[in-house]
Amino acid sequence: MEHYALNQLGQIVYNYCGLNYLDNLPSLQSKVTKRLQDLGNISLYNYIKYIEQHPTEWEVLVEILTVNETYFFREDKQLSVYQEIVLPSLQEKDSQQPIKVWSAACSTGEEPYSLAMTTLDSPHQLSRTVQIVGTDISKRVLHTAEQGVYSKHSLSFRRMPEHWLKQYFTEHPDKYALNPKVKNMVEFQYLNLLDETNMGRRQEYDVIFCRNVLIYFNTETVKKVASSFYHSLKKGGVLFLGHAETISNMGIGFETISTNGTFYYRKE
Repeated sequence: MEHYALNQLGQIVYNYCGLNYLDNLPSLQSKVTKRLQDLGNISLYNYIKYIEQHPTEWEVLVEILTVNETYFFREDKQLSVYQEIVLPSLQEKDSQQPIKVWSAACSTGEEPYSLAMTTLDSPHQLSRTVQIVGTDISKRVLHTAEQGVYSKHSLSFRRMPEHWLKQYFTEHPDKYALNPKVKNMVEFQYLNLLDETNMGRRQEYDVIFCRNVLIYFNTETVKKVASSFYHSLKKGGVLFLGHAETISNMGIGFETISTNGTFYYRKE
């Protein structure tokens, strides 16, 4: 019964958010064990019933199962391409509309804030405003992101350029707080990447970053999410993935581009 329930839990997790534990059920069991104890040493079968009866339990389970490691200025080659190539090309377009940038699965906000600082730090004259939205499936990390305050001892600053700290943060005894100029460039929203309805509402983006997320999905889910990104982009819009992720052979419609030692994808 327990093995059947564990497999059933793995399936509903996969259906809900795309995380595939079906090939590694012992890992799933080890991750949820403490939660079962906290709920009174209930069985996996009863936990599934509990999730059905208490939908807000998904917020707890997602926290248990997801990896939220991130830091400022991660994969800096991509940020350089965004700053030196993508932004100038978008500025050249004759449009009164703002440039729309989406940081998907943004965790505690280091990526979208890095995009904001990279934008502000651009040596090019920016005639169009840039609007950045960060989304995540975890409401806890979104709350942290919205605060824009990070401990000095956090690994978030492992790659932070020194001039960014001085220019875009206010220093406190044990933390750094982002300046309003940076914070105001980013809006945070809750989003499940497998929610077809809400994903379908996201349209007309110029740039999407979704890095080090697809590695946790199987091929079918990767193609589904990447196809949603394709439809969310304007013609000519670009998608950045993590260096270990690729969608080049999935027939979605992206053109794969290699520039300055990094890959990204353009909607043809």
